Amino acid sequence: MDNKTPLIALMGNPNSGKTAIFNLLTGMNQKVSNYPGITVEQRRGNAQLTDTCAVQIMDMPGTYSLTPESLDEKIVAQQTLKWLNGIDRPAAIISVVDAGNLSRNLYLTSQVMELGIPVIIALNMMDRVKNKNQNIDSKELQKILGVHAVVPMSAREKWGINELQSELLNVITKANIEVSTHIQMEIPKEIEKIISPISEFLYDKNNHDNYITNIQALRIITRKSALELYSECKNLTGAEIKSLTLLRDNVAHEIDELGLNHRILEATLRFEMLDNALKDHTLINQSEIKNQSRSERVDKILTHKWVGPLIFITLLYGIFQSIFTWATIPMQYIDSAVGYLGNYCVQLFSPGILRDLLVEGIISGVGAILIFLPQILILMFFMTILEDTGYMARVAFMMDKLMNKIGLHGKSVLPLMSGYACAIPGIMATRTIDSWKERLITIIVLPLISCSARLPVYTLMIGAFIPNKPILGFLNLQGLTMVLMYFLGTVTAMVIAAIISRFIEGKGKSSFVMEMPPYRMPLAVSLFRQVYTRGKLFVINAGKIIMAISIVLWFLASFPKPDSDEESFSIQNSYAGKIGHAIEPVIAPLGFDWKIGVGLITSFAAREVMVSTLATLYNVEDEGDDFVGITEALKNEVNPLTGLPKYTPLVALSIMVFYVYAAQCMATFAIVKNETNSWKWPLIMIVYMTGLAYIGSLLVYQGGQMLGFT
Repeated sequence: MDNKTPLIALMGNPNSGKTAIFNLLTGMNQKVSNYPGITVEQRRGNAQLTDTCAVQIMDMPGTYSLTPESLDEKIVAQQTLKWLNGIDRPAAIISVVDAGNLSRNLYLTSQVMELGIPVIIALNMMDRVKNKNQNIDSKELQKILGVHAVVPMSAREKWGINELQSELLNVITKANIEVSTHIQMEIPKEIEKIISPISEFLYDKNNHDNYITNIQALRIITRKSALELYSECKNLTGAEIKSLTLLRDNVAHEIDELGLNHRILEATLRFEMLDNALKDHTLINQSEIKNQSRSERVDKILTHKWVGPLIFITLLYGIFQSIFTWATIPMQYIDSAVGYLGNYCVQLFSPGILRDLLVEGIISGVGAILIFLPQILILMFFMTILEDTGYMARVAFMMDKLMNKIGLHGKSVLPLMSGYACAIPGIMATRTIDSWKERLITIIVLPLISCSARLPVYTLMIGAFIPNKPILGFLNLQGLTMVLMYFLGTVTAMVIAAIISRFIEGKGKSSFVMEMPPYRMPLAVSLFRQVYTRGKLFVINAGKIIMAISIVLWFLASFPKPDSDEESFSIQNSYAGKIGHAIEPVIAPLGFDWKIGVGLITSFAAREVMVSTLATLYNVEDEGDDFVGITEALKNEVNPLTGLPKYTPLVALSIMVFYVYAAQCMATFAIVKNETNSWKWPLIMIVYMTGLAYIGSLLVYQGGQMLGFT
């Protein structure tokens, strides 16, 4: 994007509709990168205000305050501190505010107004306010707060966006626009006197006015994390930070001796300012406050101590059962299409290396994964619904006590649930956890949550070897097996978290603050766009890896060719066969043969590669002119020594348990390295997960044989 394009910062609380407004402004014409020096997503997009005027929108992470608690909030606080000091200042800030929670949302806005940058308030969710027969006088609110503009709008119903663009255009086209005199917080003289040593220190170093230095002093007193920002933004030297830390500790002690709590001093003064300013601009009368909202009535059931978890488990079972049942027909169509394409290419091309590479390598490998796309889309669909309706916030609240008992955090629930789709965004989502210890534990155990990459392995084994029969009249054995695999990974993650929490020292106190958003009907366009985007990323990202590995694997499975035409080719003598047979003694106690061994090696790139590996090996091994389906090939495989099927339900169960625990996703461990800034933790994860996988699979297979199962 052009550096000369005016920059607009988009800020707001979580669940305020900030992302929806960003999408409306940019039309999804966005660029995703990382903030300099740290792996935190930074989304930017172009917004075309007129034919000749475009702006660049920077979507900041959602935050409740500029006093940082979590990593996401720290990024926002760092950025705003740079703006305060004149570095890379945006032309304007759009502060997204939930109109139904005005006082709380304006807390962040009141902090943003103090940066000396024109602020436009996007008063979102006005549709909900109007449905309650209420109204907000935007002109009066603008006058009270002293912002550039207040724009009533509804991102959900897509109105007000044109007015927002007009106000942006007004800011951009006016040269040297004056920032309105904003509402200011009244700091008692006694408090101002106590914090004056810090204020004077900051004034000497940064030369801000008295009000701003007092505000910065209050923020430093509230959290030491605010003090760290000055070091990381290189505003102060190490010696100056040390001096300021001593001042801060002394001042905090003086404030506490007055009977005040230094940790909530800024919040107390700021909310008092907002309450006084808005007391004649009230949106909700007292009778309405006393009455329970519909969301609160529903929450009494969904977050109930016993009923809530039961509902949650039932929902998960329904999701995983639907993954198996609803996807059957589209999977059959894709399977038939892949088989038809493979057989068509067999007929179209004359025998030779090119045909073998195309059919046995690329089509069999990539096609084996595409078959499972419907199941992955169904999983993404339901996970997106849970997020967009506001239910996931309830799950985090409901699980907080349990999470604390095992060394995790209520906010750990959201990353862990994200792990059902993919571990990588789940690990990145741990930035919202303010405690280093609890964030690290969440990262360490998160790869044990069964992600969508494991789904093809589970589906292949369940579909081939677990009978499709009812249990207890209302459950299905295949769906139940799928649920048990997910349940096994989740429970193990909890147990491991409880164990390792005893050995990791904390680096600070944790707090759990989360907004309970009202229940909302997901936007159909947004829902299907997210499912489409995630499905597309799976096909593209997994497809590139699988195609590359399939080509390499086809070569390893097809060569070396016999020295003479009279000798018949045997895959056992290929490079892949030799590699597989070399590791077979190690994995034989698990019930695995050399082909599974090759799959274990290739799936270190990505777990789903296991399926494409077996598809490639079986198509290379079969010397006929027909395309071989992986499911039938596994069912028909016979042990030459016993004449019995080589793969049985017990072997399938052993494979699935191995993949529940196995450390086979290098991209995940690369992200862990970036998030922890050390190779120590990825290496620990690889060792403990591989050990768990081997021991778990060994117990299943050997224990099953002892009990007479096959």
